[in-house]
Amino acid sequence: MTSVLVVEDDPDARELLRTALAAEGYEVRTAANGADALASLRQERPCIILLDLMMPVMDGWAFRREQVNDPDLSSIPVLCITAVFDPEHVARQLGLRCIRKPYRLEDVFGEVAAACGPGNDGASF
Repeated sequence: MTSVLVVEDDPDARELLRTALAAEGYEVRTAANGADALASLRQERPCIILLDLMMPVMDGWAFRREQVNDPDLSSIPVLCITAVFDPEHVARQLGLRCIRKPYRLEDVFGEVAAACGPGNDGASF
């Protein structure tokens, strides 16, 4: 089964994504902040990371800096999900795809499928 890591500090938003993605057939792991996400990535590598930016302990910006500087983690695709920042600006700054909250689940599913689809290693994401 293909796994997805959801990194979101809001428990309701995290559970919504976990439930929705599980219903689509993905194995979903969750983390409440960037530090927990890094620990999770050391255990198992997902096909994509869904990353909130504004979180306690370690925010999405700090997580992304750590991720891109780690050769074992840098190739994992990341979809940024943000309510605060302009998604296009964030995408340029962090070098990743980004969607704005509130989002449509169909848009999230499309992005996850692009990274995790059959025979896809995230390279086309």
